Amino acid sequence: MVGFATKSWAMERANQFVGSSLAFLDAVERASRAAPLNRPVLVIGERGTGKELIAERLHHLSSRWSGPLVTMNCAALPENLIEAELFGHEAGSFTGAAKTRHGRFEEADGGTLFLDELATLSSPAQDRLLRAVEYGEITRIGASRPISVDVRIVAATNEHLPRLVEEGRFRADLLDRLSFEVVTLPPLRAREGDIALLAEHFGRRMAVELDWSNWPGFTPAALARLESYQWPGNVRELRNVVERAVYRHEDPERAVETIQFDPFASPWVLSRDPAGAVEVASYANEPAAPAQPTPSSEPAATTSDFRAAVSVYEKALLEDALARCRYNQRATATALGLSYDQLRHALKRHKLMEAAPD
Repeated sequence: MVGFATKSWAMERANQFVGSSLAFLDAVERASRAAPLNRPVLVIGERGTGKELIAERLHHLSSRWSGPLVTMNCAALPENLIEAELFGHEAGSFTGAAKTRHGRFEEADGGTLFLDELATLSSPAQDRLLRAVEYGEITRIGASRPISVDVRIVAATNEHLPRLVEEGRFRADLLDRLSFEVVTLPPLRAREGDIALLAEHFGRRMAVELDWSNWPGFTPAALARLESYQWPGNVRELRNVVERAVYRHEDPERAVETIQFDPFASPWVLSRDPAGAVEVASYANEPAAPAQPTPSSEPAATTSDFRAAVSVYEKALLEDALARCRYNQRATATALGLSYDQLRHALKRHKLMEAAPD
């Protein structure tokens, strides 16, 4: 057990670099080497892999560290406002432009401009961005004279930009200009050993936030579930899952054992009635057609111990059905065509009760 005396550690920045896998450390090292150079950098990765953290590292390890770091999510604005947001506008240049406004490029002068979701930029915005990167000049909407700006561009996306170039959705010359260095972040499922490390990090921090006197850790079964999950939302999703598990845990003296990946999982789900007019509640444990489980391991073609082979296969069926039904025992029983009591006996026989709490 680890004691906690203060909340200061938990109040640190919510998102930090935590990891020891080679795939992760290689990406961080590549970003660190590119940071001092006054060149554009592209950060590629799935959602939740930490692209904004890499952008911050690139800025703070550069000679621009004392200048502004301005962030713009290119997907957060409608297409007709992106150019005005990036490059600013003059008063009266369009309806609603009551006064002159500086754009993000001017705000980032002397520092770094982080463009998230770069692939969503419209074609006209890409044209203007190319000129800004190429010549260090921007022109406000409605203005006739360009303005010189000193801005380093860091851009991020979860799209494969070369493919978008082939499809005519992204300018090849802009991609060439922005891709001096490309840092590709590995998904969490490829970061060997980091899931347990991150789970411990987020769990400890949540325990401090909840005023627990100690951090009991996770049970081996809970850690096994965390490490076997594919994490489509990567580190961001892991953090939510871990913090939710700790917050719902009622006994700080006992290791956390219950993990729920889907916060919407419930014995009641919303569905439409046959007329499609209103939302009604239907019991999730009574699916219209039981799902057919697919065992995670096939039985051996030949065996010298029939009973052992059957037991292994039965356990694989149970584990697969539990995972499919998000560890809801009643839904699992229905999916397997068993009664609730039959399923409980089978789970006890194969020592799976801890993995599927009632």
